[in-house]
Amino acid sequence: MSPKYAVDGIFSVKSDVFSFGVLLLEIVSGKRNRGFSHRDHHHNLLGHAWMLYKEGRSLELVDDYLGVSGYLSEVLRSIHIGLLCVQQSPEDRPSMSSVVLVFGHEGVLPQARQPGFFTERDLFTAESSSSTNAASSINQMTITLMEAR
Repeated sequence: MSPKYAVDGIFSVKSDVFSFGVLLLEIVSGKRNRGFSHRDHHHNLLGHAWMLYKEGRSLELVDDYLGVSGYLSEVLRSIHIGLLCVQQSPEDRPSMSSVVLVFGHEGVLPQARQPGFFTERDLFTAESSSSTNAASSINQMTITLMEAR
């Protein structure tokens, strides 16, 4: 979900571009953005991809099962395009037609900017708040109490 839609409820064609970028990064990494965790930090998948990109280590994002040996430049380009699609500002994101065009060409891509929703999460606080919730069962399923009016 794009930051503009989640925060302000404003949906645009750039919201779809954001979602596509998340999907692209999920496919390349083999991991979901929701629930992503890493031993070295508490970023979500977008923050992790951004951090690796800034450090010139984008290849570390790639799923081992992808077998990219012959397609290294295409995979790195896909990560770059994914990061362009998830930039914080909708004006900075490419249009979907531009995304389709850059996949088919070898031209130079613009530098990606910080993605939206890349902040760190405190996993301990999130886990403890969900485990102390009285409206959850032991398997964290909700419990519905039927009461008459």
